Amino acid sequence: MTVSQIPPSDSQPTAEEAIEGLPPGFGSGLTGQIAYGIAFCFSLFQIWVAAYGLLASQVVRAMHVAFVLLLGFALIANLVAKTRYSKAFFWGLGMLGFSTGLYNWIFYKELLLRSNYLTMTDLTMGAIMIALVFWLGRRLMGWPLVIISGCFLAYSAFGEHLSGMLQHRGYDWEMLIEHFGYGTEGIYGSPVYVSSAYIFIFVVFAAFLERAGMLELFNDVALGLVGHWRGGAAQVCTLSSALMGTVSGSGVANVVASGQFTIPLMKKSGFRAAFAGGVEATSSMGGQIMPPIMGAVAFIMAETLNIPYGDVVRAALIPAFLYFGVCFWVVYLESGKLNLLGIPKEQLPSPWEALKKQWMLLIPLGTLVYLLFANYTPIFAGSMGLALVVVLILGTAVAAQIGPLAFRFAFWIALGIASAAFLKYGVDLLAMVIGAMLVLCFVLKGAREALVIVRDSLALGARNALPVAAACAIVGVVIGTLTLTGIASTFIGAVLRIGEESLFLSLILVMITCLVLGMGIPTIPNYIITSSLAGPALEQLGVPLLISHMFVFYFGILADLTPPVALACFAAAPMAKVSGLKISIDATKLAIAGFVVPFVAVYSPALMLQAPHPGSVIAETLGYPAEVIWITLQTVLAVGLWGVAVVGFLKATAPWWERALALGIGIFLVIPGFSYDVAGLALVALFLAQHLMRNRGSAGLVAG
Repeated sequence: MTVSQIPPSDSQPTAEEAIEGLPPGFGSGLTGQIAYGIAFCFSLFQIWVAAYGLLASQVVRAMHVAFVLLLGFALIANLVAKTRYSKAFFWGLGMLGFSTGLYNWIFYKELLLRSNYLTMTDLTMGAIMIALVFWLGRRLMGWPLVIISGCFLAYSAFGEHLSGMLQHRGYDWEMLIEHFGYGTEGIYGSPVYVSSAYIFIFVVFAAFLERAGMLELFNDVALGLVGHWRGGAAQVCTLSSALMGTVSGSGVANVVASGQFTIPLMKKSGFRAAFAGGVEATSSMGGQIMPPIMGAVAFIMAETLNIPYGDVVRAALIPAFLYFGVCFWVVYLESGKLNLLGIPKEQLPSPWEALKKQWMLLIPLGTLVYLLFANYTPIFAGSMGLALVVVLILGTAVAAQIGPLAFRFAFWIALGIASAAFLKYGVDLLAMVIGAMLVLCFVLKGAREALVIVRDSLALGARNALPVAAACAIVGVVIGTLTLTGIASTFIGAVLRIGEESLFLSLILVMITCLVLGMGIPTIPNYIITSSLAGPALEQLGVPLLISHMFVFYFGILADLTPPVALACFAAAPMAKVSGLKISIDATKLAIAGFVVPFVAVYSPALMLQAPHPGSVIAETLGYPAEVIWITLQTVLAVGLWGVAVVGFLKATAPWWERALALGIGIFLVIPGFSYDVAGLALVALFLAQHLMRNRGSAGLVAG
């Protein structure tokens, strides 16, 4: 199979369309066009706010939730409702939800002055907004998150009737509505702020890149670079998902979007169906830890910890390398075990030709990476990256209408200089450049298709952001309960009591909490809940705050791979034509680095480029860079040996005792202590020596 056989990206449903309770599209007829227009206006509103910031933060949050309610119920009406009356009912709910945002906007100053003394109208609008957020959350994400958030809300209302540590002083309904419906620690709390300020822009950015052909470019590059490796089909899946993760930052979205191509290709190449689905699920979920975008959680983490987004990205660099490195390694071992070769080179596209033809698509992504690492705010970096990709799409269409080659070069040079000047002259200059390109595309008939791409990308971006924004809104109830009642201190106290005896047991408790919560709720609310509970507790036990948040972040992601629920694996099941449970077993083996790295980072913070704990022998004798290299090498060897243990193959098939030995040596390598490190390295050398000597006649590791 060649790259020309890859289905076009616009025919591939996004994860939101496939798993969040809504079929694809906006609906048919006039109501479909209206829903499409709402999504388009939603994107325009958010881009305007991001670029100019002329509205108060509270108004932006309220309008963000209002658009989510309007668009969400409109799509339910168009795509799910069966009768004329139910469609009208859901449209009415959407308009009612939108009116709550307008109410906050129109009466913003009055609401501030009436704080703690809200009128009956204020309370009614707040109660309606809370109820509609729960209703939409249930329709989009099912019951689990709604039940959990509802339990927290019920605890706020009735917790005064409990006894012991769970009892609180009690709050009347007026106070609860004001806290959850108007305050900045309820539905309009920090998750919705991050969704409106950062996440939305990056989701729209990803939609533009997808329509511009970025995902096809990544597929071509992945096929050309690793398609001929041993087990090439699965290696392509891993690399393309890693590249796609830099753009989409969405796990299950990658499963649905790329799995239609990669899973059948892996099965055709000889991989077991469950393993093929596991490779796709594992590598796609890695998109959420793959810099620079890393999914929505990274933005929430930066905002929660009040640190530059670049610090979060830097902390994720080595873990992301380890995660995908182990995916490549396990695929390589499994291919050797099954004696599977790569795809013949003559059937593969040239990665260099693909880059030569579409290198300009890397400019917006490269600019985004530069701005993030230069510690510009995510909202500025995302807005500029989005503006540049719009300029690229429109400019390409205009340039195609320019005849002489010299004139085309001159056009691109002038456009590049004008666009690059945004760092000095700000967003106004880019807005003028985009305005000029829009006019030119409208005037030049052959360039009008670019206007359709821009319009569709704006609408699709808003639709794709809908589940994330809805999750951020409803999980605000959990955060509001924690801040209002102080119940978090009870959990923190329990973790601290366990941690006094064993930090490791505390980490196990937090891990189990993340995995259990992740069985029913998405990564974002999982992270918000567990980090609010466990983050402060782990910090008091001596774990650096960023690492404690990364710890719960990782296990929130891995919950989508872990049995029995394993959402990403069940998303891959229809394409693999095997049960999601079987896929999840293979995915858990492939994601072994994800289970190990958080624990290693707690005891050796240098793995996440944080300051090492006092007393580190390597750091104190050879310096910090040596500490980073040392702990990275140890972890690479450990997870590499565990790959041998789970696959049962290295140079040749490994018997049970050799697999057990590989597992044990890997554990030895990650136990804190310099003496364990040295002994572990010696055991690695002995293990490799005996395995190679026993299998001297077997095909080498470089086979295929």
